[in-house]
Amino acid sequence: MPAATDKAALLAVTAKEYADLTALLDKVPAALALVKDEDGTSIKDVVAHRAHWIGLFLGWQAQGMAGQAVAIPAPGYMWNDLKRYNADLRAAQAGVDWAAARTLLEAAASRLRAFLDSQTDATLYAGPMPGGGSAWTTGRWAEAAGPSHYRSAAKYIRARLRSG
Repeated sequence: MPAATDKAALLAVTAKEYADLTALLDKVPAALALVKDEDGTSIKDVVAHRAHWIGLFLGWQAQGMAGQAVAIPAPGYMWNDLKRYNADLRAAQAGVDWAAARTLLEAAASRLRAFLDSQTDATLYAGPMPGGGSAWTTGRWAEAAGPSHYRSAAKYIRARLRSG
């Protein structure tokens, strides 16, 4: 699927992918949400992870706009450390239950939507995200943190539901 190139398209894909994900989450039995797969990851972990990454994006964007140094993905981690970062995140979120994971996602999605609503085509797509360290626009980063993550979470959850 091609990336959005304007605010209207970004809002549309964000709304669609979030609606698809939440409809799927409503079908997940609470007991199944906590069952770990062969990699030690549960549906609850994936949902809490997606909420966390929206917060990371919003933090990067705010830091960049303030002219601050931005550590992407996070202080002490590089992109090639993602497996370690995600494992550390799962450990940090181990006490999060299914209901709390859903609440975290809902709150993060709401913050993302409010952020997108406050932007213009120019602030989202006129140039690279300040502090982003790449040619990606703020809109492209937002799409990666929101709808792309919603879509990948839904794919994972559908597979888990099929496997029981």
